[in-house]
Amino acid sequence: MAQGILNKIAAGDKTAAEECLKKYGGLVWSLSRRMLRNSDDAEDDVQDIFLDVWKNAGKFDESQSSETTFIAMIARRRLIDRIRFASRRISADALDEVMAEPVDRADKKMQTSLEANDAVRALNTLRPEQQQVLQLSIVQGLSHQEIADRTGMPLGTVKTHARRGILQAREFLGLGSLDSTKEVHA
Repeated sequence: MAQGILNKIAAGDKTAAEECLKKYGGLVWSLSRRMLRNSDDAEDDVQDIFLDVWKNAGKFDESQSSETTFIAMIARRRLIDRIRFASRRISADALDEVMAEPVDRADKKMQTSLEANDAVRALNTLRPEQQQVLQLSIVQGLSHQEIADRTGMPLGTVKTHARRGILQAREFLGLGSLDSTKEVHA
């Protein structure tokens, strides 16, 4: 069995970084562009995301997730942090909250691990078609039309699987249902 890219990076293989960029660059760029909408911010974050991938490659456990999922989770976490940072206005009250917030990396790592496990369990409760559509949408960043083209499913079916899958996952996670007037775009 061939050694995975992340394991090679963790072992210090210099060629693995380029291999990782070639294999996962499109995924990370797609997630960045989709979440940030600004190509300059997306470019900056793609670089930061891959730095995080290099730093965390040794933490990858193939028994817990695939390389694609691991990299997508790092990217998603980094992008959400960027969005939160950009939307946060600093005030005296906010500064007090930041000062009181613990910055222990172990706590963040544990929380992220728990959230990732919850997300995997939520996905595993879905029908295979819903899992496939959500993985193609969330992990690979494909549009509904691209998913329909790739899977051969009708576009309406793809949209239905995406919406129902998200609703069921939210319910499983205890996040409640989406407002019925809002449409989910995967």
